[in-house]
Amino acid sequence: MTRRILISEAKSGLAVTADVLEAKAPANAEFLWRYLESPRVVPSIHAIWTGPEISCPVPPAHLAGADWAGALPPENATLHPQPGDVVLAYVPARMWGGNPDPIFDIGLFYGPGARMLFPIGWLAGSVVAQVAAEDRADLAAACARIRQTGACEITFRRAE
Repeated sequence: MTRRILISEAKSGLAVTADVLEAKAPANAEFLWRYLESPRVVPSIHAIWTGPEISCPVPPAHLAGADWAGALPPENATLHPQPGDVVLAYVPARMWGGNPDPIFDIGLFYGPGARMLFPIGWLAGSVVAQVAAEDRADLAAACARIRQTGACEITFRRAE
């Protein structure tokens, strides 16, 4: 049975389903699935460097005490995400601006021309899930609204 997640944000009307790619990105998929043992509300913003992406950096407090939240290997890696890709990016502690916490970012890519180029350089991300094809137009429209209105809070939860 395919694991699925629901991604939503009320103001923009975002409400899409994504299939978790367990076979292609097993360690990253397991991280995401464990992270979503309960629904998560993640402060999010339209990305600056990567193009058509809503960046959802996992707050370090969400991972406090989580022994499973360690370094993630690149799996199903991409430098050029496609529309509908849900990409998990991992940056080790102190690599970006001396940040003492590792960075885990869930990227929602909604249009063509995306790239995994950051101020620290190119960083391959793992395509950990894909938004259902029938939801991609809605994803793009909602993400365009988020881009216009600014920061938001995106809810991620397991589909039951």
